[in-house]
Amino acid sequence: MSKQIFGAQLSLRCCGPTAPEPAAGPCWQLYVAQSGLVSEWPTFTWPTSAVIPTVEARQAALAYLGFTLAEDAEWEWTEHTGPDYHPHPVRVLLLGAVKVRQLEGGSV
Repeated sequence: MSKQIFGAQLSLRCCGPTAPEPAAGPCWQLYVAQSGLVSEWPTFTWPTSAVIPTVEARQAALAYLGFTLAEDAEWEWTEHTGPDYHPHPVRVLLLGAVKVRQLEGGSV
């Protein structure tokens, strides 16, 4: 079992993601931060919706990416305002973060 710990983040892409596929509206995106290019980080994008993915949906997405929560890890949530350059009014953004580890036999 891998002992290396990574950070995973969950955020609402208010205007939809541009990668790996463009989306027409808001959607939640989960990624695992690693060394290397951001474009190569394991990423999971839910269909267009502003509804926060459930704990079970987040666990399934992490497993799909080859990860699971690190021992005693819990999701932590923070709020901040979105950037001024977006074409809509500034709004509060919610970010989730958790420590994860690679699943046995994962590809990292």
